[in-house]
This record gives sequence, C-alpha cells and structure tokens, in this order.
Amino acid sequence: MRRSATALRHNLARALALAPGSRIWAVIKADGYGHGMEWAAAELAGVAQGFAVSCVEEALALRESGAAAPILVLQGPRTPAEWELCARHDLQPVLHDEAQLPTLAGFNGELPGLWIKLDTGMHRLGFAPLKAQILFQQLRGHPAARRGLHWLTHLACADQPAHPLNREQLERFAHAVSELPGQRSVANSALVMSGGAAAFTRAEWIRTGIMLYGPSPLEGSAGPEHDLRPVMTVTAPLIAVKRLEPGATVGYGATWTAGRSTRAGVVAIGYADGYPRHAPTGTPVLVRGRECPLIGRVSMDMLEIDLTDVPEADVGDPVILWGEGLPVERIAEAAGTISYDLLTRVAGRLRVTDIG
Repeated sequence: MRRSATALRHNLARALALAPGSRIWAVIKADGYGHGMEWAAAELAGVAQGFAVSCVEEALALRESGAAAPILVLQGPRTPAEWELCARHDLQPVLHDEAQLPTLAGFNGELPGLWIKLDTGMHRLGFAPLKAQILFQQLRGHPAARRGLHWLTHLACADQPAHPLNREQLERFAHAVSELPGQRSVANSALVMSGGAAAFTRAEWIRTGIMLYGPSPLEGSAGPEHDLRPVMTVTAPLIAVKRLEPGATVGYGATWTAGRSTRAGVVAIGYADGYPRHAPTGTPVLVRGRECPLIGRVSMDMLEIDLTDVPEADVGDPVILWGEGLPVERIAEAAGTISYDLLTRVAGRLRVTDIG
C-alpha cells in the first residue's frame, strides 16, 4: 500500500477552498480511515485547525503520539473517569445523550470546549433541538463549559444534495441555536462539496473525513471529478501467469468459465488483506496502465484476473487494486459497498510505503 501525504494535504486545501472562512476538524477516526491515524495527524499538523476522533481512547493515542492540536471527541465521555481524561489531555468532548449528564454533574474540571450535539433528523446521537435552550441554561455555569459551549449536528442525506431532509435539518439547527452563543459545526465532506457558502451559515467548523483521503462522498461520483487525489493506492504483485483453454473454470466454486483462450494472472492479495470477497467477476484492476477484469471468486490470499488484453504483463508486475488511476469508488460500486468500507478494512499485513 502506498500513501501520499501530498495528496492528503491537497485534499484538505480543497475542503478549505470550498468553505472559505471556515476552520476544519480533520476527521481521522477509525485509524485515519485505514491510512493511519497518527500518520494523518503528523502530516496535517499545522494545517488542520483540529482533529476529530470517535472516542477518548483514540484521542489519548493521538496525544501520546505528540499531537498538540485541538481534538474533538465525537462520542464523548462514557464514564466519570473519561471526563477527567478529557480535562487532563485538553480534549473537547461531545455531549449527546441524557445518560452522559449524571457523569458530567460529578465532574468539576475545566475543558477547552464542550460541544452539544443536536439530533435534527439523523436520529442516531443528539438531543432534541427543543432542548438546546434548556441545556444552555443548565450548563452555562458548569466549569466544563467555562471556556466555551458549542453546538453541532450531523446530516443524514448530505451525499444526496437534492434530498429535502438536508434543508430541513439545516433549518432546525439554525432555529435551535440562533440565539445561543458558541461556535457551530454542521458540514461533513458531502455538504462541503455540494452546499456552497449558504450551507455554512454560522457553521464555523467543517468536519471533513472521507474527502481528505480522496474519494467523493457524493452519490454517483468519484474523487477525481472533484479535484480530489487518492491518498491510498493498494498494490500487489502478479505471482503467476497461465494459459487457460476455452471451457476451463477458475477458483472456488468454478464460478467463471473461459469463453476463449485466456491468459490468466494470479495476484497476491485477497479478502484477508481487506479486498472485498464479494467483488464480482468484472471488477477492474489496473495492470501496466490498462484495466483488466477480475475472474472467479476472491480467495483469502489471492485473486485472478484476465490478462488476455495486456499480453506484455508478466510475473512481478504490480497490480493496482484501487488508488492512483483507479478510483476506489469503482471497486466499491462493483462490490455493492462504499469506499469508506474498503479503506477502513485494509489489513495490517500490507506493507506501507510513504511517497511524500
């Protein structure tokens, strides 16, 4: 696997250009979407104004790696001890559920910022918008909110820009916090790429995840169409090439049959490495700059491809499974999943090469 810091920084700059005047939480949860959380933080240090992670454990790992930037903890503290850890390590937690309030009540520490999440229509985490004023009055005097009480929400259908729920959620959020002090954060990657300046009214922090790594979050498009560059390129070598006669079958279950004399190649990667087992025959790979189709079922450590139209391909050639020249969205679509799923499943046994 190759990863490009240049591409990562380019994509962050692209996000900021699409949301001028905003500050950015670079979302590096889930091990940096499979790219390495500490690596992403180090490469974006001094460029991103802050980092967003899922849980306190991820935030502590970042601090231990030397990250000094503000850190937003999206799932917030789950125990009294985690509130104390947030104070000790200068973390900005999210308060999103009634179950957190008793643990907060017993906490007297000061935080660099406390964020309240409102559920404007996602119906996952967050308080009802009508509770915004109540929570503000309840918490404004708490030591945890002394340095700032802020507001965020999350959109359910931002990847579909024309979906009516987007406007409904933005309006609910704006109405709920219009008279309240504090910073705002609304826009994820999809809203940044589709909304224009009107979408960021009083939303001072954008939270970009997937677009930082190259894929497009918008339904039916790929990153290169939006001037995004792939940070991850997954490659594996050809380890065997053989000639198949018409009628020969390939792989477990004999699900593919050669309809012509076929030059087949075996690639040293499989579902144990994070390549989707359910990728069907026809899923593209890239060999010597040309696309070749997957044939038969993906095995644990290997897969086979049709090399007939690339006669010069030989053992030892690198095969691009996704990345530079082959957007991960295409493989995700063929496999019936999304790019997030593929990026975060890349196995640790793939050797990582940093290319600057």
